[in-house]
Amino acid sequence: MNQDASKNSVPPSVGVDVSRIETLLNRNLPEVFGEGDLARRRSAIQELYTEDCVLYVPPGTFVGHDALDKFAGDLRATHPHYVYTPHGSPQVLHNSGRLAWGSGPKGETPAYTGVDFIIARDGKIAALYVYLDSPPT
Repeated sequence: MNQDASKNSVPPSVGVDVSRIETLLNRNLPEVFGEGDLARRRSAIQELYTEDCVLYVPPGTFVGHDALDKFAGDLRATHPHYVYTPHGSPQVLHNSGRLAWGSGPKGETPAYTGVDFIIARDGKIAALYVYLDSPPT
């Protein structure tokens, strides 16, 4: 990068509600993907996601609250005793953020790990990309 350009550049997250994006990432793991109660999960989805949200995961692409809710519920049913644990703090850049995590029985080494990458719009998650480091067993 040109040194003169960096002096005049706007910091990458100026005008962005960094704490809101961090909150979205931190709440998404336990309240959507880690929640076994249908009503609480649905409430969290409505609060955290845009109506036209898109979920990108290895099995496919899912659009909207209903599809996200079904995917999260089906995933939860396969490992009902697993918890999601953040690995570090969220990182935010402009209208996006990422958070590394692990999932497995509480207090044990994660059975699988991954990274969530979100695009936020109007204070909600518009798109979630889930990258798995190792597939769930």
